[in-house]
Amino acid sequence: MGRPRAFDETEVVRAAAGLFARHAFDGISVDDLVAHLGVHRNSLYQVFGSKRGLYLRALRWSLSEQVRPLLRTADPATLAREPALDLLLLAAVERAPQDPEVAQEVAAVLAELDTAVGTATLTAALLGLRLRARVTGDHIDTTALSALLP
Repeated sequence: MGRPRAFDETEVVRAAAGLFARHAFDGISVDDLVAHLGVHRNSLYQVFGSKRGLYLRALRWSLSEQVRPLLRTADPATLAREPALDLLLLAAVERAPQDPEVAQEVAAVLAELDTAVGTATLTAALLGLRLRARVTGDHIDTTALSALLP
């Protein structure tokens, strides 16, 4: 019989979501995950199967625990300033075009976001503002979003 797990799986998934949100899937190596998460390589593979397996768990956790709760309460201007959207953005740009499972997760949340804010155009605008702020570090001016409200 194997040794008992020496880490909290939920905490590892949460921490991995943060790493993937900051550095993207391709910006994180398995060595980086092992070093930053404090999980042995064998344990990572045993529990999550692969780096991709951990990524999918982290993405799903982020979408259900961070993004979806925001959709119930936040207005578009608040959403555009929300760092919890960063993993969704990176998943949409980096992984969804080549990974059907990621594409399915991203598409579902984008549809929910469209419903929450009223239009796909507004979703695109607020995600674009979030992405721009992430790249430039500039303050997000959301005044233009009100012109897009239905």
